[in-house]
Amino acid sequence: MSLGQDLAPHLPFLRRYARALTGSQGHGDAFVRATLEAIVAAPNDFPRDVDPRLGLYRTFHAIWSSANIEEDPGAGSGADPESIAQARLARITPLSRQALLLTAMEGFTPEDAGYLIGAQPDEVERLVAEALAEIERQTRAEVLIIEDEPIIAMDIETIVRDLGHSVTGVAVTRDEAVAQALARRPGLVLADIQLADDSSGIDAVRDILQEFQVPVIFITAFPERLLTGERPEPTFLITKPFQRSTVKAAIAQALFFDQATIPA
Repeated sequence: MSLGQDLAPHLPFLRRYARALTGSQGHGDAFVRATLEAIVAAPNDFPRDVDPRLGLYRTFHAIWSSANIEEDPGAGSGADPESIAQARLARITPLSRQALLLTAMEGFTPEDAGYLIGAQPDEVERLVAEALAEIERQTRAEVLIIEDEPIIAMDIETIVRDLGHSVTGVAVTRDEAVAQALARRPGLVLADIQLADDSSGIDAVRDILQEFQVPVIFITAFPERLLTGERPEPTFLITKPFQRSTVKAAIAQALFFDQATIPA
């Protein structure tokens, strides 16, 4: 099997990681594209002593680390996600955020995450704790949950409240979700794709976004339906069954890039 065939199954998830890390589909995809260009230009430099997924993420991190993403804290005075992030990055290091996303969202072990960012496993665990604590200190929001499975909805609500956020409501259909969002505007939406009356969480989110902008995290058993590369994709996407730590990480990252969150 060729290297390209080995790497292909992992590319949608690298793109997911890159978008979460940068807060933008465009910027995330640019880093992934640069990663692939580097591999094509020098295939012999690709790490062969680890599995292809680790090698791919390792190459991505080499590209990411070579870019000077930290700017003057005063530069982040705009309202776009990157400017908001720049201001908050002054208080949390990119290394901590990488450790958080690699372990909580991408499912790497502390050992593998350490290999990717050049740290020992115990240092990775410390970085993860540091990132979560700092992001939670900086952000607070009201959250709308769109989920038709009662047990899953309760679990998500518990996670949200444990993080210090409040819940505006739990909707089980498209129409209910839109009505609740308009009645009490949320600062974050957590949405499933398939809803109780066979309506779509994607359509519900689209309707909401036509009224106002709000960060969205999709939680679904069918991530491939959103990771097609054929249309704008969600920055934050969680696969069911999910780990609580994954949801916490995604919430922290989504709010990290949003101007509406209130400094705690």
